[in-house]
Order: sequence, then C-alpha cells, then structure tokens
Amino acid sequence: MKLDLVIKTKGMMDSSAPPVTGVKDVYSPHETRLSRRWITLSILSILLIVLIMAGYFLLTRVETARTVSAKAAATANHPGVPVAVAPVKRGDLNRFLSAIGTVTAFNTVTVKTRVDGQIVNVAFKEGQTVQKGDLLVEIDPRPYQAALAQALGTLAKDEATLANAKTTLARDQMLFQQGVIAAQDYDNQKSVVGQAAGTMESDRANVAAAKVQLDYTRITAPLTGRIGLRLVDQGNIVHAADLTGLAVITQLQPIAADFSIPEDNLPQVSKDMRNGQTLPVVAWDRELKTQIATGTLETFDSQIDQSTGTIKLKAVFPNADYSLFPNQFVNIKVLVDTRRDTLLVPAAAVQRNPQGTFVYVVKPNHTVEARSVAISATQGDVIALDSGVSPGEMLVIDGLDKLQSGTKVIVQPAQVAAKEGAPGSGL
Repeated sequence: MKLDLVIKTKGMMDSSAPPVTGVKDVYSPHETRLSRRWITLSILSILLIVLIMAGYFLLTRVETARTVSAKAAATANHPGVPVAVAPVKRGDLNRFLSAIGTVTAFNTVTVKTRVDGQIVNVAFKEGQTVQKGDLLVEIDPRPYQAALAQALGTLAKDEATLANAKTTLARDQMLFQQGVIAAQDYDNQKSVVGQAAGTMESDRANVAAAKVQLDYTRITAPLTGRIGLRLVDQGNIVHAADLTGLAVITQLQPIAADFSIPEDNLPQVSKDMRNGQTLPVVAWDRELKTQIATGTLETFDSQIDQSTGTIKLKAVFPNADYSLFPNQFVNIKVLVDTRRDTLLVPAAAVQRNPQGTFVYVVKPNHTVEARSVAISATQGDVIALDSGVSPGEMLVIDGLDKLQSGTKVIVQPAQVAAKEGAPGSGL
C-alpha cells in the first residue's frame, strides 16, 4: 500500500496546483538548503573551537617549556645563594643572671658645722679626693680661744681654792685632835674641801668643752672619698642649726650596686654562696656594649618582695678607675654557672619549625643540609648544643630565608667567623 500525504494550506496555496504527496516532499528545496547550511556552520564552529583550544594548549606548553628552560639556564648561570657562615666551636659557656642595677655609695656624708662663726678658710677644691682627717673648712677660732682661756683661768683659781681648803683642813685636824676646836668646825672644813674639789672638776670639764668647741672650728673630712661642689663660700656666717651643709663627701672606693633577681633564681645563688664560692659580677653600660667594671656578689636581702616576686642583691666593685658613680644605672650580670667543653654556635644559626630546632650545615660541595639539633643552654647571642653538629662545621647565620636542603651556596669570605664579644658568650 502506498500512503499519500496531502498538505493543504488554506488561503496560502493555489487550488490549481498539483497536490504534494510523499515524505520527501515535506520540505521545500529552499528549506533543505538552509538546513544544510546550518549544519555546515555548526560543524565549522565546533572545529574552530577545537582548533582554538588546541592552539591555546600548545602555546601554554611552549611557554611552560620556555620558562623551565629559562629557569634552568638561570640556575646554571647562577653559582649559588650568598650566605654568611660561622664555625661550630667547642668551649665553655658562662651562664649569667641579668638585671638592671643602681650604683650606691657605702658612705655619703654631708659636712656641716657644729659651731657658729664666720668661715675664714676653705681648704678643699671641688671634686677633690680627700683623705680622712684632711682639713676642709676653718671657722674663726678667736671667740672659742677666748672661751678656753677663760675656762683655764677659772680652773686655776679653783685649784688654788682647793689647795687652800686642804691646808686649812690639815690644820683643823691637828687642832681637833688637841681639843682646841669643836668637831663641827672640823667637819665644816672637810665639806669646804669637797666643794672646792667638785668646783675644780667642773672647771676641768669646762676646759675640755672649750677645747672641743675650739677643735670644731677646724672641720675635717670624716672619711676618704670624693668631695663635691662646695655649698658655702668663704666669709659666710654659718650656724650649727643650718640645714644646708658645707659640702658632700661620697665614698667611691669601693662602691656597691643594688639589683633584684627573680625569686626562682635565689636557690642557685644562695647555694653557691653557702659553698664559699665568690660569684663574679660584671657591670655593663645601658646598651650592653661596654663593660664598665667587675666585682663580686656581697650578699642578698633577708626577705623577698611579695609585690614583685624578686629579692635584692648587693655587689661590690673596687672602682679603681672611678667608672661607677652613685645613682648610675647599669646592667648587671652575675656569673652563676659555667658549662664546660660544650658545642657553641651563634644564636642566629639556630632555626625553628614545627618539628623542632635545626641548623643549615654547609657541606664540602657547597650545598647546605638541614640538620636537627638539641639545645642545651642559651646565653646572649650564643647557644650551647648537646648534639647535631661537630666542631669545625660551618653553619649558615645569614641568608637563611632562601635556603632548603640541597641549595647551592656561596660563602662570603669576609664573614667566615662566629660573632664574638657578646656579654657572657664564652666564645
């Protein structure tokens, strides 16, 4: 059987046109051409996209290859990463307790007058080092010389009175024994002798007091030390009640420094002192660059300050060069322990990561190796290690941020040395 399909379009087709039959006649030739054109364009578009993607992929591969080649060439042309190194040393590490201290004088005296009068002589120079007993100031002695002479005269008069009373007493004693005078008269004469003796003793005391007052007109240094600026000039009238002194003398040799340490460090210090050890103390400047003086630990306080959890200590310095002055702030370091024959490396060489501490060791082929180390103690810029390195090995101390295991390095000749001179480093 043959099925005839007839498509009729109302008002659009001529009734006289022959009917369209068969499936192949559904689309007109014009529509068929359009469909083929769209199919062709779609295929071409897909091919174009594929070609673009393939070209982009190829270009990316080429650029990557070029970058790798450039890096390889740069690596081949670059001899290594510049680094500074320091050797591992074997030696002793001094461990210090550090604190901020204040220099204090053992003795400070404000020289004052003990008598009133006019200053007739100033015998010292400002800033002079005076010895105990040296004359400093003289006060007009004439009023006190006159008072002494008057006391001596009174003493001489009363001595004569006592001598006369004793002579009379001896005479009255003979008369009393002969029954010439009454016992009352004899007793009265004995009383007169006693009164004269008492008066003479009082006169002697007055003479001694006058001599003391005269001695006070010569003001001498009560101790050996450095005298400061004078506070009163020659010609001024001074009084014993004056609040202002004449000068201030400060003992500078020896001199002390007071400082505090945490209470947790006290057992180590007290143990060493009980064992008879002399703990060395070093005073440094504010920036810890210059050593000012060396001394010894004298003692520590009898109680801990509860508000700060610290205890005060006192160190003594000979101060032969007068490098320390009262109220001066210094950095104090007390030597409490020494680690003998240990591995010493600069602190800059030791790095840290989540796995622990490590160092970069420069190998003979000028590459670096990351090696784990065990820290024993730290003091300033120096670290003592228990293991991980050997004496003489070179460790990287600068340029570490560009390194990893196997990196080739260039050792800077000018810095192939450990950093020395840090306070208490032991290097």
